[in-house]
Amino acid sequence: MNVSRPIRIGAGLVGAGIATYGTYSVITWARYGRVHPERRPPDPFLDRFIPEPEVDEYHSFPVHAPAAITFAAAKELDLQASPFVRGIFWLRSVPSLLHGEPFRPQGSRPILDETLAGGWGVLAEEPDREIVVGAYTQPWHEEVVFHALPAEDFAAFDEPGYVKIVWTLGAEPLGENESLFVTRTRVQSTDETARRRFRLYWAPMSAGIILIRYLSLPMVRKDAERRAARVAVPGHPRT
Repeated sequence: MNVSRPIRIGAGLVGAGIATYGTYSVITWARYGRVHPERRPPDPFLDRFIPEPEVDEYHSFPVHAPAAITFAAAKELDLQASPFVRGIFWLRSVPSLLHGEPFRPQGSRPILDETLAGGWGVLAEEPDREIVVGAYTQPWHEEVVFHALPAEDFAAFDEPGYVKIVWTLGAEPLGENESLFVTRTRVQSTDETARRRFRLYWAPMSAGIILIRYLSLPMVRKDAERRAARVAVPGHPRT
């Protein structure tokens, strides 16, 4: 058996992956700040807090379940249930591992609980439809700290050296038993220094962040449709 052939193939695949990732990072850096929120569905909640974002990520997925059930499933989503997401979290910890720090896996609990426990705050909520959470932070540091703000102070916050981030979980009704799961993220820096630093951070790191968003979409749909099926069975308890 020619052992060198699979080694060459493996090395080629790794090299292609690195080249693709590098190309993505360069393109993302070059396009940073070129967003067009008017091309997305309107969201009055988000416009209250970051009307002119530098990043505006929008992801949606149709779900065969009422909006209230989809929204409940979204708030209780456990990202650690996905081995792919766990793998992404591990890859993001590689720089720390190379510095000799042990890998600290994230706990398994609902995404909203995890976020709020991490320092984010609820900015607005429409029952059974949408929740908006936000924080200001400096994500380019190794130890990232998130700071919550009262909703009435968020839009005006401009302390230099930070970025403000808001993201949503939402379910839009499309019919009695149909809905659209939506998650959206906006970012705005408070000064040019923070903008430059976040741009350098976002260019390589956004790939993993966006991939996690995509992986979460079918997870929410699966759980929501399971819950809707249980409710549809007479006498079955709602979960």
